[in-house]
Amino acid sequence: MVGKTKKLPIGPIVLLLPMIVCGIFGQFFYPHNPEGMDLAISLRPPAWLPGGEWTNILGTDHLGRDLLTRLIAGARASLIVALFGVAIAGLTGISLGVVAGYFEGIIDNIIMRIVDSVMSIPAILLAILIAASLGPGITTIIISIAIVFWTAYARVIRGETLRIKQHDFVVQAKVTGCRSLRIMMKHIAPNIVATSMVLATLQLGQSIMVEAALTFLGLGLQPPASAWGLIISEGRGYLSTAWWIPTFAGLAIMMTVLGANMMGDWLRDALDPKLRQIL
Repeated sequence: MVGKTKKLPIGPIVLLLPMIVCGIFGQFFYPHNPEGMDLAISLRPPAWLPGGEWTNILGTDHLGRDLLTRLIAGARASLIVALFGVAIAGLTGISLGVVAGYFEGIIDNIIMRIVDSVMSIPAILLAILIAASLGPGITTIIISIAIVFWTAYARVIRGETLRIKQHDFVVQAKVTGCRSLRIMMKHIAPNIVATSMVLATLQLGQSIMVEAALTFLGLGLQPPASAWGLIISEGRGYLSTAWWIPTFAGLAIMMTVLGANMMGDWLRDALDPKLRQIL
């Protein structure tokens, strides 16, 4: 097990790299215009099937749009939503978790009761309620993800803070008269980085699932935008005749979520203090 933590996580990298590259640089190598329609080639199958053409490697949708181009464009939307949503959730949850764990008492009780209330509602249901209230759009998805996921950070980081504040270096900092803010920033925050990184990586996959689900239900990105959930939603009516439309989008989501979860597991092992001591 120790030997494994020394190696690069090849599997997660292979699964995540296409989404990251396409999300950042995809606009520079679109095979076609992602919004360009040509009804003359609508529902064209992938290139390796009868009737397919190599100009449209993965085929086209019901409006004649190139499916590969739309998948590449959809990666950009998923990457933006995942990064911003998880970042906002992380900053909020980590800050409140540290405050709750450090001060305890009534502040801890108030924050934890809010956390319990939010977590009592299923994540996807809460995201749907928020998105339905705010209206469709990429900003709505980011806000929904932030509200749904900050509680996980708050609960875990609170526990880490309660543990860290018992250490001698924190006690000594208090005795020497350090302010609470300085102790939290200089002594506690550096010791929760590893836990925060693991949580963030695991939530990247979850946020992409939420984004796809909201878009599928019509509460996320709207046509003519390209998004994996939207491709599945538009292609579900053609599943029996043009299976490639929802299938490839579903595979893109599955690969990305699986890669993020695997990367989170690898980070959890690689950053485990016990394993570092053995190494």
